[in-house]
Amino acid sequence: MVLLLIALGGAAGSVLRYLIGGRVQHFAPHGFPLGTLVVNVLGCFLIGIFIRQFMNVQTHNYVRALLIVGFCGGFTTFSAFSMETVGLLEGGEYPRAFSYVLLSVALSLTATFAGMKAMQLLAGTGHAR
Repeated sequence: MVLLLIALGGAAGSVLRYLIGGRVQHFAPHGFPLGTLVVNVLGCFLIGIFIRQFMNVQTHNYVRALLIVGFCGGFTTFSAFSMETVGLLEGGEYPRAFSYVLLSVALSLTATFAGMKAMQLLAGTGHAR
């Protein structure tokens, strides 16, 4: 049941991400990913609401699975990253939070470039797109 709720929430979040991101991007200056930025910020706001709402309440795991893991996870994984970082900061784990942010951004960008380069080499193009 939990997996089904995560899947349903994820599907709804993904579709909403596509709709909102695309609509916002339609009005954005060319070349700036405003749609993604708006979705990420909105997702972080929503996960903040859900976390505070359910933090000290005996809410069934089904609601958390649907809204936090499923919906917010499908909408944007940046919200989960932000929630985990805030949790470290609120716990006074400042060096750990800083390390997590730095490593997440640096390693994610590096992995993206590496994946692109790997596909470039496999395709035999040898140049960036």
